[in-house]
Amino acid sequence: MTNQDTVTISRAEYDALVTHNAELKEHIAALEADDGSRIPHPVALAMIRGDSPLSAFRSHHGFTLRQLAEASGVTASYISEIERGIKPGSMSALARLANALDTTIDALAIDFEG
Repeated sequence: MTNQDTVTISRAEYDALVTHNAELKEHIAALEADDGSRIPHPVALAMIRGDSPLSAFRSHHGFTLRQLAEASGVTASYISEIERGIKPGSMSALARLANALDTTIDALAIDFEG
């Protein structure tokens, strides 16, 4: 007999571990298959509180307006206008912003009010 540490658990505990493992595998597979359209929980909460999607994603990533402008090539003033709903944002600008924020244009274009 080999010298191994062993642990004895009940059948119910074992079954619970097997189920939990299967659920984790499914969760990991879903995360790996994500095309960027999933909205992180903190972003969704900020949007529910009334933040624009762009503002919520920017805050989630810890960007200031200037930092996002540098990362995306979109001016800080234009980003501010999009966040405040003054301008809808061109497809080109939204594509660059989405790329900088590691999300999709669709995620930035969600409109809860309209």
